[in-house]
Amino acid sequence: MRQSGFRRYRWVLVGLLVLAAMTPLVKQLGGAGGLFPSSVSGSGTGDGVASQSRAETTLKHAFETHREAFWIEAAGRVERVLPDDREGSRHQRIIVALATGQALLIAHNIDVAPRLESIAPGDRLRFRGEYVWNAQGGVIHWTHHDPGGERPGGWLELDGRRYR
Repeated sequence: MRQSGFRRYRWVLVGLLVLAAMTPLVKQLGGAGGLFPSSVSGSGTGDGVASQSRAETTLKHAFETHREAFWIEAAGRVERVLPDDREGSRHQRIIVALATGQALLIAHNIDVAPRLESIAPGDRLRFRGEYVWNAQGGVIHWTHHDPGGERPGGWLELDGRRYR
């Protein structure tokens, strides 16, 4: 018995419609399984310890897989305050260590945002910025407001004061 063209391909059509309907949801959740949301918070309104742990897990996995270009919010302990990078836009450079042992370079644009004057090794530094992979653990940049107003931007927080 021969099926009509519509009946033969109806499941293909249904599958394509389901896929089209789910694509925006998958993008919103950050792709495959939601492993890498476009922004991970380490200080949300929920349990701060749990969200910090999720952020550190995300950063560890990103380092191991060379994933980058996602926004992250977390905190770490200041290991070193490096001399400013004065080539191009000036950046205050700070090395922070996460509880996982991963080290991150915070590159804070001081042509756009205020400098952290009283930062020292041992301080707890909260941050929101974009992660970029490197072999030393990664770089967090965009820790300032967006001068063009197109992105939410990032920040650094030290002793309850937020630097944007």
